[in-house]
Amino acid sequence: MLSRAADNLYWMSRYLERAEHTARVTGVHLNLMLERDPATEPAHWSRVLAALGCPEPVVADEAFAAAQSYAQDQILTSITSARENARQVREQISSEMWEDLNRLFHDSKRMGTPDFWNSQPHGLLYNVTQSSHTFQGITDSTMIHGEGWQFIQVGRFMERVQATARLIDLHFAEFFRETADPTSHVEWIGLLRSCTAFEAYCKVYTADLRPERVAEFLLMNSEFPHSVRFAVDHLRRALDAIHATTARKSDRLGKLAGRLTSALSYTPLEEIMANLHEFSLTIRRLCGGIHAGIYQMYISYPIDAALEA
Repeated sequence: MLSRAADNLYWMSRYLERAEHTARVTGVHLNLMLERDPATEPAHWSRVLAALGCPEPVVADEAFAAAQSYAQDQILTSITSARENARQVREQISSEMWEDLNRLFHDSKRMGTPDFWNSQPHGLLYNVTQSSHTFQGITDSTMIHGEGWQFIQVGRFMERVQATARLIDLHFAEFFRETADPTSHVEWIGLLRSCTAFEAYCKVYTADLRPERVAEFLLMNSEFPHSVRFAVDHLRRALDAIHATTARKSDRLGKLAGRLTSALSYTPLEEIMANLHEFSLTIRRLCGGIHAGIYQMYISYPIDAALEA
């Protein structure tokens, strides 16, 4: 596959996953406003901003407005970027994929206007989350599961690992402390819903919301699609499949993926909970290394490496 096409498919998938994650988390926290003390809202929205990747701190009193503005911009920018990447590889994706993504782009432009967003934010948020799920289904059903499809999987799960790990890290930093109430059901339900995990968690652990169990489920459950472990497993499978179909090989990339898998598979929960922040940083650093390795091997490789292959 041409490096340009691999790059476009990878980023198309990452941007769509980013838009869906932003819409999902924002929608959950808008609903939680009905349950929380209004006096605590600035701190909560500051955390939401950080969880969504906002690089700049904000004044507490402006946190809600800043979070809404950031989420709106993140969603619209991500969808626009996903569509542009898809446009450049129209020959690589199915017509059904293009039509669905194009529809999402135009719907989001209409729903993302200031008047519509300020009066009906849930309209855009719901449309983005549902359309993202639809697009994933269309992709899996209409595209050959070859190298291009594998790059889409890499993009999706790379973004999911990093976004979910950051979300869990920031939530536990605020609520899993000796001075905090770890039995605050509203906040733990909010975290699970932010990962589409509340019903799945209850099927495994019933409705007994213990922070350690929440961490175990969201980090280490190998069967739940929005857990970090599930995303890491599927990321590595996609990388292995790409590795098997190309002449360019990378021991370093395989080792990084192996370290990432091992961290989720073999690190005891007690060790993770003792320093969850550092564990989350390690996961995200390894993802950053894998991202750099993907570019080095398959996208921005030197011309002499391509001639050797």
